[in-house]
Amino acid sequence: MTRHSKNCTASSVYSYHEKRKDAKVSGYGTLQLRYGKDGVKDFDCCSLSLHPCRDPVVTPEGHLFDKEAILEYIISKKNEISRKMKEYERQCKQEQTELAELSEAENRSRVEKFLQTETAVSSASQAAQGKGASSSTTTTISTATKKAGSSGTAPPAGSSVSNMVAGRDKKLPSFWIPSLTPGNKEAKIAKPDKTIKCPISGKPLRAKDLIPVKFALALDSDKGQRGGAGPSLEGSQERYKCPVTGDVLRNNVACVVLRPTGDVVTLRCVETIIRKDMKHPLTGQTLTEKDIITLQRGGTGFAITNQQLASEKARPVLQA
Repeated sequence: MTRHSKNCTASSVYSYHEKRKDAKVSGYGTLQLRYGKDGVKDFDCCSLSLHPCRDPVVTPEGHLFDKEAILEYIISKKNEISRKMKEYERQCKQEQTELAELSEAENRSRVEKFLQTETAVSSASQAAQGKGASSSTTTTISTATKKAGSSGTAPPAGSSVSNMVAGRDKKLPSFWIPSLTPGNKEAKIAKPDKTIKCPISGKPLRAKDLIPVKFALALDSDKGQRGGAGPSLEGSQERYKCPVTGDVLRNNVACVVLRPTGDVVTLRCVETIIRKDMKHPLTGQTLTEKDIITLQRGGTGFAITNQQLASEKARPVLQA
């Protein structure tokens, strides 16, 4: 009697559990991994450097960046677009040159064909006059000459039917010469888009659209000192607070940036205080809906506060 278990080797059925275990060991199938809160950046960290921002700025979509990092990104993208634009212009000039050369070659070939036709006509007439050909022969030659002239090509003398003469060997595809293979086509550069896009949201981004952000420090003066140089934000878990309610800002606390001053307050403060009269709680300025920018939060390990917490890696499928 066989042993009934998940690893039963005497069974003729390849169970689902065994297939998954073998696929994991052998390197087949799709790997899925769920991120924890340590695998996603904090709400107050730069989306590029992943470190606490020294000079934070926010985009209209609510993505936080360090000013130095995002300006370096914009400059590098501008240089890249400029380089691609020069390559595209060089390609356009090369195409125009090739078209001009092609048209010149066509004109030259027409002239050569015309000269060949005239030479054939003159030689035929001279042969007819020298040999004293009959009028019927002369009429036949003139008729053939007119047909050749109307078609644009002279009757070839001693032409070959081979595909490797008269330059036809370079026009045919060759599987031995890499430059003549059918699939080896020169890739053309598309016209680059001059719009610089946000590295996170993919929407157009301009340096003048960046909004300075002002966080209220939650550290005391006697905590986190580094030789009296100021509080250390890198190792502290409670770095900032809401300047209105005093709540500590964390990843699981929804935050809002007020555009006129750049102050960061909690969403609870907006719903309970600001939306009553749409006044700035610190300066008294009148606010609109565009002045309230929701700050994108980091990871907490719960799907309710994040959009992408799972990572997948596709691998070859194990055939049963």
